[in-house]
Amino acid sequence: MDAFLTSLFALALAEFGDRPQILCAALAMRYGRISPIIWGLSLATLCNCAISVMAGSALNQWISEEPLQLFYALSLIFAGIGMVIWRRPTDLLEGWSLGPFWTSFLGLFILQFGDKGQFILAATAARTDMGIFAAAGGWIGIMIACIPAILLRQRLADDIPMRAVRFFGAAGFLLIGSLLAISAWGII
Repeated sequence: MDAFLTSLFALALAEFGDRPQILCAALAMRYGRISPIIWGLSLATLCNCAISVMAGSALNQWISEEPLQLFYALSLIFAGIGMVIWRRPTDLLEGWSLGPFWTSFLGLFILQFGDKGQFILAATAARTDMGIFAAAGGWIGIMIACIPAILLRQRLADDIPMRAVRFFGAAGFLLIGSLLAISAWGII
């Protein structure tokens, strides 16, 4: 259950205000149809979660506990940094003419691949032998972050102070990651 809850909360927070959420809102405004975008998001996220968990589970077999804890700590620290640094604007895929499902699926799969959420999920799976629970929690966490963007579109950004959420989320990731890193090094 630890792997499920950790990945659920970490990925829901990490993806809030991030490029996948922005792309989901943009695709919902562009196509006006919610269902194909949710299905594309769901499948793209499921594929990325499966890849992350397989990589993390492989690491679990090869690396001892302290380096795995350090890997997890670094994934949180880099997620915190990634939440507050400048990012290039999200490509809204306006030149893609594949339809709402395929544009959502391929665009979100590519956008999420190698993103901070994937590293957090791989590190969570590496720390435990419950990869399936980490994948389920990560999938639900990303869906919790992105579905409101599809349903509310621009209103989500207008109603919620994204900058404050990202700042406090980053502070939380940096604090927890730093404490875990210090613990992995045996300082505390």
